[in-house]
Amino acid sequence: MAKKGPRGTIVLRNAKTGHVYYTSKNSRNTTEKLSLWKYDPETRGHLEFVEGKMK
Repeated sequence: MAKKGPRGTIVLRNAKTGHVYYTSKNSRNTTEKLSLWKYDPETRGHLEFVEGKMK
């Protein structure tokens, strides 16, 4: 059974390469879009990943 609460799954996507990370965030505490610097294996460096829509 799934957990109850405001925590939901989100997608972090890089605009340049399209590489995707999946994570979760609390939608009550963090209402704005999440933006993190994460490792991109295609460019072999750290780039900015921004929250996007899940398909």
